[in-house]
Amino acid sequence: MKKLEGKVAVVTGGSSGIGLATARRFVEEGAHVVITGRREKELKEAAAAIERNVTTVAGDVSRLADLDRLYAVVKERHGHIDVLFANAGAGTVAPLAFASEAHFDQTFDVNVKGMFFTVQKALPLFRDGGSIVLNSSVANVKGLPGFTAYAGSKAAVRNFARGWSLELKDRKIRVNCVSPGAIDTPALTTTTGLTAEQAEQAVAQFIAQIPMGRRGMPEELAAAVAFLASEESSYITGIDLPVDGGWAQG
Repeated sequence: MKKLEGKVAVVTGGSSGIGLATARRFVEEGAHVVITGRREKELKEAAAAIERNVTTVAGDVSRLADLDRLYAVVKERHGHIDVLFANAGAGTVAPLAFASEAHFDQTFDVNVKGMFFTVQKALPLFRDGGSIVLNSSVANVKGLPGFTAYAGSKAAVRNFARGWSLELKDRKIRVNCVSPGAIDTPALTTTTGLTAEQAEQAVAQFIAQIPMGRRGMPEELAAAVAFLASEESSYITGIDLPVDGGWAQG
């Protein structure tokens, strides 16, 4: 029996990187997956890569109307949710002295407001006994110059898992988060505002601090999320699982 046989899973930010790898892993484990992302073209390419048992819904998690539309599709297609991987996130580089209000608002609108309402609006469709996995970051415990707004937003995500695991215990819905370290995705060059050269320098700095001496792969994150989504983690709730090559432990 596959870990998620017959389950209905929703993955936000599912068109690339960690989200795409996790959606693919969920399908391999027997789930039907609904993925969302802001860009229709990338979503369609992701669906083609996953190949089967996948539905796409374009939308921005920071817009509540888009979340309503996402869950309307889920309700129409499947009627319920068993697993939610709230993965969508944003993280541009901005040192404290130069950060703008727009930078702060965009970071918190996606990472905190978007996360909060992604989960809230999923609850009416959630089956009791389901699993919610939030994507936090090693930044929730590390000091990362230039990423302090991002780090603060991810610390909020960590606390969401703590509080929601208690709020949802009567429904036996488990809530956990994963905290990726430096993962080999396009995000450093596509979302942070860094040039390709600056991104390479950042990667080298990160790797120098990682005990395993390398970046992680999206598939390694997906394996951890699949574990937390499945009954293999049936006695685990409220935790933060670092998937970071040991970076947070240094």
